[in-house]
Amino acid sequence: MQIKAIIHPAEEGGYWAEVPAIEGCITEGDTIEEVISNLKDAIEGWLEVANETNH
Repeated sequence: MQIKAIIHPAEEGGYWAEVPAIEGCITEGDTIEEVISNLKDAIEGWLEVANETNH
């Protein structure tokens, strides 16, 4: 599955990212690699919670 994310430079340094298709799914990291890894965790966590609340 491919999910589009937008990565932004953070004012205080590092990066933050959002997933426009998943409301409230955001994360941050010090490097691009870290923010991408954190994005994977954030998406998985968001989907797990959404799945639990729908059952």
